[in-house]
Amino acid sequence: MQTVRFTTSDDGTSLAWVRSGAGIPLVKPANWLTHLEFDRQSPVWAHWIEFFETHFDFVRFDERGCGLSDRKVRNLSIDYWVQDLEAVIKAAEISEPFILLGISQGAATAIEYAARHPDRVKALVLYGGYARGSNRRDDPATAEVYKTIVDVFRLGWDQNNPAFQDVFTSRFIPGGSQEHRRWYTELCQKVLSPENGAELLMARAEVDVESSLAKVTVPTLVIHARNDNVVPSDEGLLLAKGIPDSQLKILDGRNHILQKEEPAWRMFKAALLEFTLDHQEQTLDELTKREREVLRGICRAESNKQIALNLGVSEKTVRNHASHLFAKLGLESRQQAIRDFGRMFV
Repeated sequence: MQTVRFTTSDDGTSLAWVRSGAGIPLVKPANWLTHLEFDRQSPVWAHWIEFFETHFDFVRFDERGCGLSDRKVRNLSIDYWVQDLEAVIKAAEISEPFILLGISQGAATAIEYAARHPDRVKALVLYGGYARGSNRRDDPATAEVYKTIVDVFRLGWDQNNPAFQDVFTSRFIPGGSQEHRRWYTELCQKVLSPENGAELLMARAEVDVESSLAKVTVPTLVIHARNDNVVPSDEGLLLAKGIPDSQLKILDGRNHILQKEEPAWRMFKAALLEFTLDHQEQTLDELTKREREVLRGICRAESNKQIALNLGVSEKTVRNHASHLFAKLGLESRQQAIRDFGRMFV
C-alpha cells in the first residue's frame, strides 16, 4: 500500500507523487504516460516499479496534465517540466545527491536539471531518451509522421475504435502481447483526455535541450533499444556523443517500454545496477582498508562494540574510523550509510 502525496509547482499546478523502497535515492522525472495507482496493477509498468523500489529509494510523479496531477494545465514546456521536478524533489526532502532517471521525454527534463544542478545529482541514467523533439530534428518527414499520429490520438481515441488505438499503442510496445496493448490503451484512457494528450504530445515535439548536453558534468549512462519505434536509437547516440564521458548501452529490442519477458529488460536492469554500483565503488576508493571494514560492519547493522570485537580494536578506534569515513562519503548517519552502501556488503 502506497501513500500518494501532493505538492505544488511554481505556477500553482498540483503534482501527485509517491516514494517507495529503500537505498540510494532515485528520482524519475515524469514521462508518457503514468498513473501512480494504476501503474502498479499494469503489466506494462509494474515490473519497472518493482525493480526500482527493490533497489532504490524511488521517487516518481505524474506529469502535469495527466494521472493524479492537475489535468487542466496551460504551461507545457521544458522549463515547466524542470520546475515540476524541482518541486517534487523539494517536497521529498532529498538532501543528499541522488540518481536521476530520465525515460523517454523525461530524459530531456533530467538533462536540463543535471545541467542546472550538478551538485544535486550523483549519476544520470537516460533510457529511450532524446534531446530533440520530432520538430527539432531537421527531418520534415519525421515531423509529419508525428503530427499524423497526434491527430489520430486527438480525433480517434474517444471513439473506442481498436484500429485507431492500435496505431498509437503498437508504437510503444510492438512486441507486447494483446493483453499488454489492452492495458496500455486503458492507461491512456484513464489518465488524460484526447485533447490533453494531443497537447502533451505536441509539446514534446518542440523539446530542444541539445545545447545543454555539454553542460552535464555528472556520470551518465545512456541506454537505448536498437529498433525503438518511438525514439530512434540515433537520438540516444546523440545524447551519448553530446554528454562528456558518458557511457552508451544499446539493447537488442524494439519496445519503447521494455516488457518483463524480453531479454532487453534483463540487460537494462544489469546495466543500470552495474553503473550505479560502479559509481559507488569509485567513491569507496577514497577509504582506507580499515575504514571499509568499519563501513562493512555498519552496513551489516553491527554495533560499534561488535565491530571492535571483530576487528580486534577499541570502540574508540571504531568511532574515529566511522567519523572519518562519514566525512569522506558525505554521510550524516548510520541509517544513511546502510541505505546508500548496504547492498555492497551483503
